[in-house]
Amino acid sequence: MKPLLVQCALSAIKSEKETYFRIKYNRIKKRRGHKKAIIATARMILISIYHMTKTGENFNPSDYESLKNPKPGNQKITTHQALELLKSMDIDISQINLSSIQQTSSS
Repeated sequence: MKPLLVQCALSAIKSEKETYFRIKYNRIKKRRGHKKAIIATARMILISIYHMTKTGENFNPSDYESLKNPKPGNQKITTHQALELLKSMDIDISQINLSSIQQTSSS
């Protein structure tokens, strides 16, 4: 049964479309490598099949939309953090007028 599931997983990740299992595989592959990602994908397929046969529902993963269109984090940084970021990128910040920046950020 395991070789059959591995073949299904390989087929699912080689699809031209951005399928649910392909996105999951690519995320796992970054951290764990190809072999473990294939086995994890095969396990996800088996679990999906089990739940579909148990409940009689169609395959509809709840996190598919968030995987396809990740929302960028709305991170707010302080003026000091922004300047430190510019320094770390080797950008000269000596000509930046800090008083005008601080006035606009406090408004």
